[in-house]
Amino acid sequence: MTLNVAVVVSLWNTARRFQGDLSLRSKLLPALAPLLLLLLPCSSIGKARTVDSVITAYGPDARARLAPYFTRLPKNFRAIGAKLVALKEQRSLEIWLQGTNNDWHHLRDYPIKRASGTLRPKMRQGDLLVPEGVYRLDAANPNSKFHLSLRIDYPNSVDRFYAEQEQRGDLGGDIFIHGREVSTGCLAMGDQSIEELFVLAHDIGLENIEVVITPKDPRLGIIERPRDLPTWVEVKYENIERSVAELQANNQHRWY
Repeated sequence: MTLNVAVVVSLWNTARRFQGDLSLRSKLLPALAPLLLLLLPCSSIGKARTVDSVITAYGPDARARLAPYFTRLPKNFRAIGAKLVALKEQRSLEIWLQGTNNDWHHLRDYPIKRASGTLRPKMRQGDLLVPEGVYRLDAANPNSKFHLSLRIDYPNSVDRFYAEQEQRGDLGGDIFIHGREVSTGCLAMGDQSIEELFVLAHDIGLENIEVVITPKDPRLGIIERPRDLPTWVEVKYENIERSVAELQANNQHRWY
């Protein structure tokens, strides 16, 4: 997202000094606060936290909140991998765990508090869209301005390949699953949810987690490509459908 820093800061200062209608002032300040937050770098606010210190601080409570969901899984189940399936239209993030027998089990869902843009894949920096496709987690950020965050490896090789074919530059980046309830181009989950996701990702290992971001639930039908998008977008949608189909192949119960 491209914001005019000087304009936003000027509006903030003007609102703070406003001596007229106090009810108007009380509306202006909360409206401008999220814009000021978005002016900060997405990745960090310069705190001195580490992943280990975050796990020590939030791990016990996060694991305790998740414990009831784990009791619904098969006895002696051990997770060796996970898929996070983000459904844009449903504004939901599904958590699926992979067992040692390559069996997939649904753990729980989280509501997506905020995600900007429409049902279409991200193409370039500043388009305010959340990517669509099959990705991996490549970093855990304990110093996010949005409490905690997990970075998605956008743009990946598929994104870069088709961008090169179309001579598109500046694809953007720094796409996160994070806390709080405000975001531009990322998935905002709320603080308690990101604490659980952060701890879960740490316990399973970032390298063992796949992230699927889809415009619609592919289990409800084929994902149709918008007519104004290039045909290669169908490749991304086919990858999404294939990845989600793995969850159903050996899972007899969709929900627990």
